[in-house]
Amino acid sequence: MNEGDLIRSARFRKEREADWKRLERLVVEAETSGIRRMSFAAARDLSALYRQATTALAIAREISLDKALLDYLEALTARAYLSVYAPQERVGGVVRRFFAQSGPQALRRSWLFILIAYLCLGLGALAGYLLYRESTAWYHVFMPSGLAGGRGPEATTEYLRSVLYDQNPDTSGLGAFATFLFSHNTRIAFLVFGLGVFLCFPAILLTFQNGLSLGAFFALHVDRGLGIDLAAWLSVHGVTELSAICVACAGGLLLGAAILFPGERTRRDALRHAGRDAAKLAIVAASMLLVAAFLEGFARQLVQEPATRFALGWGVGLLWLAWAVLAGRSPR
Repeated sequence: MNEGDLIRSARFRKEREADWKRLERLVVEAETSGIRRMSFAAARDLSALYRQATTALAIAREISLDKALLDYLEALTARAYLSVYAPQERVGGVVRRFFAQSGPQALRRSWLFILIAYLCLGLGALAGYLLYRESTAWYHVFMPSGLAGGRGPEATTEYLRSVLYDQNPDTSGLGAFATFLFSHNTRIAFLVFGLGVFLCFPAILLTFQNGLSLGAFFALHVDRGLGIDLAAWLSVHGVTELSAICVACAGGLLLGAAILFPGERTRRDALRHAGRDAAKLAIVAASMLLVAAFLEGFARQLVQEPATRFALGWGVGLLWLAWAVLAGRSPR
């Protein structure tokens, strides 16, 4: 750069540097406390000085001023742009907006896929129940030994009842148990969700298989005269937990349907479009599993009366239903 260019660059900086410094202070204030907490005058000056800085940057590029000045103006205008135009909502606001609006709206838009998931689970439970009634050997086919916990056809009725009505639950271990169950159920739900993209069938099959396990487990207790007791025992956490798995399955089916039936879009665009609601369904399912883990690890064993168990489990389920149906609706 020759001497004339240096003089021109220095004059250009001197004429505008005060405004740039003012803009830099306002950007720091916006980045620190948020633009919503700034005064009206400061917010107005931030917007005006940002426009002046972008004009100065364009001129500086046109007349080829020194690189250090260009780098400074580019960095300053980029920060100012984010302060003026980037979303100012904090994490708490994003979470509130999700649960107040976008989450339940995604559930309502996906009602057909959620219904299909419930049908798969229900048909699996019915098949598991009927097959067990035909032969108890089906129980170990459908129920993994790790989840059965010794509760099989060979177990005595007294043992099955003792599990349902543990009068001395080890409260010190319930927290770890809830954490384990949350991790286990989350893996199942997200496996169902992830498999849906493979043309829906694996997600449907896995949901049906979960229903088989549930039906065989229920048939075992009905055979011992403990059907109502098991229904109450499962209601505490099962209403929320099984619904979460169905919601996750619906998210997977949504992705699979986008690939199978893209309509006028390309498959890539259809998958991208469906992925928005599918991701929201996955977040809803994870939230429901968190609640289910708490209910399963704590409330299920601390609440012993069948009527109270029914009321607790289905009461929480009705709250989920009311949230999905009523939340996020625009006023007429």
